[in-house]
Amino acid sequence: MKFSKMMSDRLNVLLEKAYDAEKGYLNAMQRIDQPEIKMFFKRTAQQRGDFARDLRREILSYGEIPEDSGTLKADTHRFWTNLKALLSENKVEVVLEECLRGEKEIIKEYNEILEEQRTLPPSTVELLKKHKDAIQNSINKVKLYDEMAS
Repeated sequence: MKFSKMMSDRLNVLLEKAYDAEKGYLNAMQRIDQPEIKMFFKRTAQQRGDFARDLRREILSYGEIPEDSGTLKADTHRFWTNLKALLSENKVEVVLEECLRGEKEIIKEYNEILEEQRTLPPSTVELLKKHKDAIQNSINKVKLYDEMAS
């Protein structure tokens, strides 16, 4: 398999998860009453939309076609389905824990790709590190909100 195809396939996985996360955070934002957490969900959804645009551009730079929508893979789909169900109960602590779990799963994907750093173009490494750092910041923020809600 060509490197560009292999790399775009890996980036498409991240792209699908960015779509899923954006939709999940928008859903969470609509169901939470606490203004500060609501704004965090809104900003995070916007950020994941930005991630999707970044990843689309990077995939196109490899001469490949980016995915147009989220994934139906069981783990990601289950995460956002669980989040939606939990939101209907309006239990902020549980919702934050689910967000934390989802973010940790996504950051694992970034780490796996970044482990191949020697074979990646610098632009891809820079982009993925930027996203990973932002996801880590979200994880830290979710932990803070979770502590405050407990």
